[in-house]
Amino acid sequence: MNHPAPANSRYKPTCYEHAANCYTHAFLIVPAIVGSALLHRLSDDRWEKITAWMYGMGLCALFIVSTVFHIVSWKKSHLRTMEHCFHMCDRMMIYVFIAASYAPWLNLRELGPLASHMRWFIWLMAAGGTIYVFLYHEK
Repeated sequence: MNHPAPANSRYKPTCYEHAANCYTHAFLIVPAIVGSALLHRLSDDRWEKITAWMYGMGLCALFIVSTVFHIVSWKKSHLRTMEHCFHMCDRMMIYVFIAASYAPWLNLRELGPLASHMRWFIWLMAAGGTIYVFLYHEK
């Protein structure tokens, strides 16, 4: 068992945790791509195609970037700059996927006049989270 990380430092996963992170994220890349293609193919109109693309790209990007980050942090931990870059991109993809996961609800349902404002708000929050990661995360 690994001990909790001390204050102001990152958690250091064990070798088994690194392997589990890599395999569980990599395992879902192909199903995400297949599911995204299927959603897009089954879309009937323009909004459904846009929404399927947004959700699918968010999901695929999340698993691909996260897998690369975990592999780099496990096997190439001596490349600190590269690891740090992928760590920030991993965090950023989480915000992008959260925003993309709102797309089906906000694009395909009749939610009244606030829906278009909510679409912008969700993506602005994802952009705000990305800015936070680049400026303040682990500093």
